Amino acid sequence: MILIADSGGSKTDWALVSLPSDTRKYVLKVRTQGLNPFHQSKEVILKSLEQELLPALYRAAEQNKCFPKQADIAEKVTLVAFYGAGCTKNLSPIVGEALAAAFPSASIKVESDLLGAAHAVCGHAAGIACILGTGANSCLYDGEQITANVPPLGYILGDEGSGAVLGKLLLNGIFKGDLSEETRDLYLSWSGLTYLEIIDKVYRQPLANRFLAGCSKFIKKNLQYSELEELVINNFDNFFKKNILKYSSSSTRTISAVGGIAAAFEEQLRKSADRFGYRVRKVIASPIEGLIEYYS
Repeated sequence: MILIADSGGSKTDWALVSLPSDTRKYVLKVRTQGLNPFHQSKEVILKSLEQELLPALYRAAEQNKCFPKQADIAEKVTLVAFYGAGCTKNLSPIVGEALAAAFPSASIKVESDLLGAAHAVCGHAAGIACILGTGANSCLYDGEQITANVPPLGYILGDEGSGAVLGKLLLNGIFKGDLSEETRDLYLSWSGLTYLEIIDKVYRQPLANRFLAGCSKFIKKNLQYSELEELVINNFDNFFKKNILKYSSSSTRTISAVGGIAAAFEEQLRKSADRFGYRVRKVIASPIEGLIEYYS
């Protein structure tokens, strides 16, 4: 069996997939907390694998008629492919050692979430792979590995195209007066927040990037207002200007994207791509489905 993981800051999506040679075809999916070696030790990650992941997989197995109920999943997994935020060259061994302890018979592969996105949306074809969710990232991909990457810099210094930056643009436009009073009143009514409460959430409360990205739900709900659609397109335009155009030395003119913002605003992403002479090939909300296809 192959165990595939896509891990972010708040959640990890897992898929247990039968090998192609197995006559019983199955895919078991579960979700656990996010596993990030930047924030968590090997011991904490191993505890989550043993106390959260394995019990969840056993429960899913029992509900799947094609799966042997008493199978020892930890022993039968032959490959673990883990793609995660924070999985840099220096920190990947933390995750790798925890996975090796939990799945002693498996080969362990730990890679960045960006390579996971490339494998999910490009497969074995060359192209430009993008993450457009709460944060944003991009890379030039040769069909196997990342060959170039413009650093995203996070939502304070960069992350153009992301949900967090889209939220910043919305709130800036509302309170600076660049957006209409109607939009301002709609947002304040929708959020139930005052100006001072918003400032507190951004500057004093933890996870301001998630709060800002949450504004995208309001924008999605009210896309009939042209000024809000233009806000989305301008956000993507800046993503192209600051990131995608940096790969202009390559002949590649197609991009593929993974993430909630890309999926929610796919039409606007395609409009922005057209402005810069690029074509959007594939958009998916979550990498896990593409990774299942990649390994299948």
